[in-house]
Amino acid sequence: MSPVFEVANLKKAFGGLAVTNNVSLTMSPGDRIALIGPNGAGKTTFVNLVTGNLSPDSGEVRLGGEVVTKVDAIGRVRRGLVRSFQVTRLFQDMTPAEHVGLAVLQRDGKTGRMFGNFLRMPDVMAEVDDLLGKLGLTFLMHRKVSEIAYGQQRLLEIAVALALKPKVLLLDEPAAGVPQSDTGRIEQALADLPADLAVLMIEHDMDLVFRFARRVIVLAAGAIIFDGLPDDVTKDARVREAYLGSYANASHIA
Repeated sequence: MSPVFEVANLKKAFGGLAVTNNVSLTMSPGDRIALIGPNGAGKTTFVNLVTGNLSPDSGEVRLGGEVVTKVDAIGRVRRGLVRSFQVTRLFQDMTPAEHVGLAVLQRDGKTGRMFGNFLRMPDVMAEVDDLLGKLGLTFLMHRKVSEIAYGQQRLLEIAVALALKPKVLLLDEPAAGVPQSDTGRIEQALADLPADLAVLMIEHDMDLVFRFARRVIVLAAGAIIFDGLPDDVTKDARVREAYLGSYANASHIA
């Protein structure tokens, strides 16, 4: 199967300090990868580099075989690379329907017809209804974001991302800040993502990582120190020293 996303020898330094140090990885359709590592490991910088929010010092980013290293963030979204953020970036005065409808129109290059008009577009509203329905948000579709719970806002972010029809989805701590009582709905949304979608998730909750990931990549000091199966990550001496520590020794993992 041909890779849908490739990073080759990516490097980035700030003031002489290498924060992304010769990072390479490949993703195929359907991959479920967790990117983990200690604070300061370079995870967010890596995501900013591959999504076009930062320019690397060297290395390449490829989508579907096309080199996109010099393509801007919007251009990468149009090619199928979509991300969510650790902290929600929704518009508090807009509704879920408006968020998803705008994403659909943006994807189709029709943003000039947004808001008052798109509610009367049957094709757009059918997609809005479908996406919000799958994430259990239909009953909130016309409420302002400021009026809905934070866990539901995180679900809405996933709906907006899916409306852009990504080939590669980067999730930055999708359950961050969500009450424990609502994390089950986030996990179900992750389980229900399209089977052919390549997903890379940054996450600190190791229980969530082990339930989600089929492959784990560990970043430390800007470099990949492990890339392999979840069952093997807790056995790796470098990972135990750099990150997992007592978690790797817990009885439910041993």
